[in-house]
Amino acid sequence: MSEEAKNKKKFPLWMYPETRQLVADWYQRDNCQSQSEFIEKAIKFYCGYISAEEGMRFLPAAITTAMTGMVDGLESRMSRLIFKLAVEMSMMMNILSTTADVDENTLRKLRGKCVEDVKRSVGSVTFENVASFQKRERRD
Repeated sequence: MSEEAKNKKKFPLWMYPETRQLVADWYQRDNCQSQSEFIEKAIKFYCGYISAEEGMRFLPAAITTAMTGMVDGLESRMSRLIFKLAVEMSMMMNILSTTADVDENTLRKLRGKCVEDVKRSVGSVTFENVASFQKRERRD
């Protein structure tokens, strides 16, 4: 007998027959070795549920773990993609800077315009929009 099992105490438990039947029906589905283990897990789960801080819902550990794994995987993929994008942008900027003669004041104005464009379009600035803007700028 394990040390944990030695510390368990027996006590009378009163429950409705329907509740008793639920325990009998479900304890094996939850991979519990006994109905007592199932009841103990249910009590711990319910205590966690009612004690959850600031009204947050209590999620079983399996769901929390799965969600954390999914978010971590997404974060890792997004980080790699952003890094690759930054490398490509750096390459493009270096190539363009060798042929473009743009003063600091123009760059500062362009940065402000680009920030506003991205905010306004929620990040979906198209090459066509930029090309038409540049054509208008060259005519003026």
